[in-house]
Amino acid sequence: MRADQILHPTEAGLYCPPGDFFIDPIRPVRRALITHGHGDHARSGHGAVLATRQTLEIMAIRYGADFATEVQQADGSIRVADTTVSFHPAGHILGSAQIAVTPRKGPKIVVSGDYCRRVNPVCAPYEPVACDVFVTEATFGLPVFRHPDPAAEMTRLLDSMTEFPDRPHLIGAYALGKAQRLIVLAREAGIEGPIAIHGALQRLCDYHVGQGVDLGPLIPATVEDVPARLVIAPPSAFASPWVQRFRDPVIGFASGWMQVRARARQRGVELPLIVSDHVDWPQLTATIRELAPSEVWITHGAEDGLMRWCQIEGIPARPLRLVGYEDEPE
Repeated sequence: MRADQILHPTEAGLYCPPGDFFIDPIRPVRRALITHGHGDHARSGHGAVLATRQTLEIMAIRYGADFATEVQQADGSIRVADTTVSFHPAGHILGSAQIAVTPRKGPKIVVSGDYCRRVNPVCAPYEPVACDVFVTEATFGLPVFRHPDPAAEMTRLLDSMTEFPDRPHLIGAYALGKAQRLIVLAREAGIEGPIAIHGALQRLCDYHVGQGVDLGPLIPATVEDVPARLVIAPPSAFASPWVQRFRDPVIGFASGWMQVRARARQRGVELPLIVSDHVDWPQLTATIRELAPSEVWITHGAEDGLMRWCQIEGIPARPLRLVGYEDEPE
C-alpha cells in the first residue's frame, strides 16, 4: 500500500481510508483524530473524536461537553479499522500530540500537527517518532525565521517595565497555550507579584493550574483600576473598548510572527516579543534530519522554502495542501 493510499487530502481534511478517519478535519465528520485543541485543528460537531485526555478536556472547555457524539482518550496503541494509531507528545501546547498511523501493510506515517523542539514549561516535550513518511508543519518554514531564547525576550519585557514604571504593559497572547506559557516565562524571569488576565483567559488558566502548571497569583483585568503592571489578554481584546481603561499602556504581543516587523507595525505593537510555540527553520530542518524519513509531506505554511531545502538534501518531499486552515494561533 502506497503512502497516498493511507493518507490523502480531501475537502474535509486529511483522510485515512484504511482507518476510515480524518486527522484534524475542518468540517464535521464521522470519526476524527485530533492533534491538539487550537481552533484550526480541533472543531466541534464530529461523530467520534479520539485525542489525548487533555485535548478532550480542552475541547470540552472551549466547545461544551457535547462537542462530539462520542469521545475516546488516546492511550497507547489503538486499533482503528485496518490501522494502528498512537499519540506522541508534540511539545506545542498542553495535550498536543503527533499521530502515528501504521497500516497492516505499508509505510508508517507520522502527522506532527504543530510541534516545538524548544522546552515548553506548560506541556510535555516533543518526542521524536521514527517513521517512513513525516507530515510536517512549515509555519516558519523559511531560513529567516530563527527564534531567540524566550528568556532573552522576557529580559526585554522586564527592561521595558523598568524603563516605563508608570505605564501598564498589555501583552497580547493567544488564550490557549501562549498565554499560559508567557505567564510561566514571566515568573521564571522574576515577576512575583500579581499578573492580571483578561476574562477570556480565566477558564483555560484555571485548567492549566489544575494540571499542575504553576502560574502564580493571577487577578482579573476587568476592574477599573487593575493593581498589576503586567496584563495578559487575547489579541481580539485589543480591538475592543476594554483597552481604554488603561492609561498610556505599552502594547506588546507575544508570537513568533513578531520577527516580521511589518506584522508588528500593522498591529500597533510597541513591544514585540518573539516567543513561538512552533519550530523555527533550524529546528524544523534538524528534526527532518534526525528522523531521516523516506519522504516528507509539508503543510501549514511556507511549503516552497522547505520543498527546496528537501530537494537540496536529496529527500523526497511534496506539499500537502489542505484548504480551510488559517494562520496558526501563534
